[in-house]
Amino acid sequence: MATIVEVAALAGVSTATVSRVLNGKKVRPDLAEAVHRAAAELGYTPDRTARSLRRRHSDVIALVLPDIENPFFTSLARGVEDVAQEAGLSVVLCNTDEDPAKEERYLAIADSENMAGVLLAPATASPNLRPLLDRGRAVVVLDRAVAAPVDQVLFDNAELGRRVTRELVGRGHRRVGCISGPAGTSTADDRADGWRQALAEAGLDVDERLLVRSSFRVEGGRRAMLELLALDRPPEAVVATNNLVGVGALQVLAARGESAPEVGVIGDLPFVTSRTDDLVVLPLGPRTMGVTAARLLIERVNGLTEPPRTVVSAVAAS
Repeated sequence: MATIVEVAALAGVSTATVSRVLNGKKVRPDLAEAVHRAAAELGYTPDRTARSLRRRHSDVIALVLPDIENPFFTSLARGVEDVAQEAGLSVVLCNTDEDPAKEERYLAIADSENMAGVLLAPATASPNLRPLLDRGRAVVVLDRAVAAPVDQVLFDNAELGRRVTRELVGRGHRRVGCISGPAGTSTADDRADGWRQALAEAGLDVDERLLVRSSFRVEGGRRAMLELLALDRPPEAVVATNNLVGVGALQVLAARGESAPEVGVIGDLPFVTSRTDDLVVLPLGPRTMGVTAARLLIERVNGLTEPPRTVVSAVAAS
């Protein structure tokens, strides 16, 4: 079996450089390429058991998501996996189904199995991170903000709500509704706030009856659109605050053969429900969010101790 000394000799670098590359630490790109090429040529595999004992944690990270059936989180997971693979880490994917009890169980498993860290898109505003943090485990929260001393990667969700609402108002609509997720979920609350702000900025009344809360799933979008259509004065346009809510809302209109209200969607539509060429769609960048969060986590795993950071993830170009 090849050794780290042999890899270093073939790559023309020191064993310390080999160790840094294989542990995901930053080195010059040409040196990293040489090390990876030498390791592949020699069939070198690090002794992960010994390394785990030295570090007191495994080479595994947990990615805890609320809904792996949502293509947004599928794309996010791909970004995490790509970065983790480069750093020599394996990813365990956990689906909470927006269930706080499942979330807490997965976090407890990550702790008991001595995983190197956790990437969490939380099901609740107050996930129980204290056991992990007390043991020095790396934790990064993504997509949904929490009040905890950890790195977070988020969108500017109020701005997303404002942008889509402004576009609908700019098309001449004055009575604009909003379908948002459960109250207490930061993405849902902030995007609804953005809807309110855009209406106020345009000098329009904010009618809270036009804000319907639902699950962030297709059925939630269907139910909410039916509720809006049943009003004495239905909205002329509707902001759907995530991709699956948008699908559900459009399904209702397609089934009824109606073109109004016009729908604006935050996020990419995962599948076609009707004509989409004239829809207001604001694409997000879930893979970029996953890449950013994974890099922050790896920096923590490798010993970074600076204060918690919040990164606002870039939105995909529309």
